[in-house]
Order: sequence, then structure tokens, then C-alpha cells
Amino acid sequence: MLDYMVLYQSETGNTKKLATSIFAALPGMAKDLRSIDELGDGLPDASAYFIGFCVHRGTCSLEVGNLLSSISGKSVALFGTCGAANIDNYYKNIENSARIWLEDDNLYLGGFFCQGKMPLQIRQKYESMLNGDESHDSHLKLQLQNFDQAMIHPTKEDLEHAAAFAKECLSRL
Repeated sequence: MLDYMVLYQSETGNTKKLATSIFAALPGMAKDLRSIDELGDGLPDASAYFIGFCVHRGTCSLEVGNLLSSISGKSVALFGTCGAANIDNYYKNIENSARIWLEDDNLYLGGFFCQGKMPLQIRQKYESMLNGDESHDSHLKLQLQNFDQAMIHPTKEDLEHAAAFAKECLSRL
């Protein structure tokens, strides 16, 4: 059995970067790092799981949710990236919406989320929706500004925070 299993689902590479940083921060040799998409049917047995995902519509994918619900009697931490910035406790809402998939017999270690760059098609979609009506366009302009800010994430600082998060989780074990 492994001490730590870091699993992630990453479409653009953002969450994979966090997963690698978390993995590197975990001590010892009894650890592994894998993509959820490459798992197949068997979940490797570990004492603690760090599960990462890219956020869509404020939560994890159904596949990640099913994985989380299959874990029982373990220690679990969540992490991920999303295009939106941390506005109005958005990251906490993401964490809570994914956490509901976990069985109650798990020890929840916490969550870490940060901004991640988005595909250019997202910006193009926002631009195509602009219509010259300021009341309509003001929200879209904020989305475009957020998109531009997200282009540099995850930053070196984000990756350092992810590593610190992993170490903080270890103190809860």
C-alpha cells in the first residue's frame, strides 16, 4: 500500500502542474502520481489521496465525483484549477461542491484551488457575445479581463502554495 496517491484530471495541463508540485512536496518513496484518465478500473490503494481536477461550471466532472465516492476510510485532499479568479469565495464553493461526493468515513484534509489559463476559444466566445450594450457588455468585459489575468496561471507562486498545502495536509494526518 502507498502512503500517498496523487491523482489528477487535467485538460490544459494546469492541474497537472499542481499535481506535480504536490507530489514533489510529499515525503518518502511510497507515493505515486497518475492521471485519472489513465487509471482504468482499479484505484491504487493508499492511506491518503490528493485528488485534483479542472473546474467546469463550478465543480468537478462526473468521473472525478464517481472516483471520490469510491474512496472509503481514507484521508483525502482536493485541489484544482479554474479559469475564474477567487471572487466571493468561489474557490470554497468549488471545494464544497466536490467534497459532497466523499463518504463521511473519510478524513477530509482540505482543498487548494487557484486560477488556471483557459483555451483561447473561451476568449473568442466572450468577444463574440459583445453587442455594444453597456449593461450587457459590462459582465463580459469582466470575463475578458479575468481571462487575460488567467493566462499566466498557475504561476510559480501558485505551485509553491500547492506544495505548502500538501505539507499542511500532512500535519492533519
